[in-house]
Amino acid sequence: MRRLPTLSALLPALVLAATALAALPSAALDVKPVTVARGLQNPWGLAFLPDGRMLVTERPGRLRIVERDGTLGAPLAGLPPVVASGQGGLLDVVLDPKFADNRLVYWSYSEPATDGNGNSTAVARGRLDGNRLADVQVIFRQQPKVASSHHFGSRLVFAPDGRLFVTLGDRFSRKDDAQTLDNHHGKVVRIEPDGRVPADNPFVGRAGALPEIWSYGHRNIQGAAIHPTTGALWTTEHGPQGGDELNLTEAGKNYGWPVITYGRNYGTGTRIGEGTERADVVAPLRHWVPTSIAPSGMAFVTSDRYPEWKGSVLIGALRAQALVRLSLDGHRVTGEERLLTNLNARIRDVRQGPDGWIYLLTDSPDGQIVRLQR
Repeated sequence: MRRLPTLSALLPALVLAATALAALPSAALDVKPVTVARGLQNPWGLAFLPDGRMLVTERPGRLRIVERDGTLGAPLAGLPPVVASGQGGLLDVVLDPKFADNRLVYWSYSEPATDGNGNSTAVARGRLDGNRLADVQVIFRQQPKVASSHHFGSRLVFAPDGRLFVTLGDRFSRKDDAQTLDNHHGKVVRIEPDGRVPADNPFVGRAGALPEIWSYGHRNIQGAAIHPTTGALWTTEHGPQGGDELNLTEAGKNYGWPVITYGRNYGTGTRIGEGTERADVVAPLRHWVPTSIAPSGMAFVTSDRYPEWKGSVLIGALRAQALVRLSLDGHRVTGEERLLTNLNARIRDVRQGPDGWIYLLTDSPDGQIVRLQR
């Protein structure tokens, strides 16, 4: 697979076969998973308040404050209606970069159509006022709405310039939409904090294209993080049967789905689309074949608490029930290690806390917040 011409010189460093990755020296024995809180029903997203408390979403439609000692607060009032079905529900949560001044919280969720016919991913924001969200506004709605309970995507990431990235799934039944620019299915969008379109978005002014779109050709992105040095957006994407991806997700680029992919059709294992390479499609930095790991939340390690992990990216894996650590040399993935496999837990989100510790969410009816201590 070749990158777009502007990045073609980087191809040898960016595309690695699974067999070429080095096994990393294990640091797992030095890490102790400590349960901070439990009793959360399928938690999905985690954000840290300035005072060390945590905001946690539960997929059935609840947003709670979790105290530093792990006590679960009552669900916050003020959320709009949520479709909690299949993979849908209340999903990610982030704080406004200026939260200390404006108290704004952003969350993504599956929103029902007003006529009851279909749903889509939406993003709302509200001002945290005690145990409620005030002045709630919906700032983005994925279009069109469809009747589906799958592939909502839905990570939220603020870039260093204050713009908000929103990852959006292809809704499963509309996978071909990921290759066209007149819809939000299988896309990453970039918006201002109030929902307006940034003037420098790549498709602004292009006939037939939605101006919110940042990148396209995605299947179902459930992990996203900003690189701490470059400020670039990195994402993890679910493939079908194999073909999960780690991508450097750049403006205006096509990431291939469902025409160019390493994934295979469920059950039969037959090829999807044209193959695994095309000149105008961006290659993944890492892909997983033949077995999916089902990647979800991710975080770059910058903390001095884990000197041997510093500079790595950590990815939560649902199907693999592991924390995947990838070592990096610039954009090049140099090795992989699978940690915490003895937890027997689907890891939904990964965050580096303000205290420097790594925190995980486990996806189960009795979901936990887990801190990795040394």
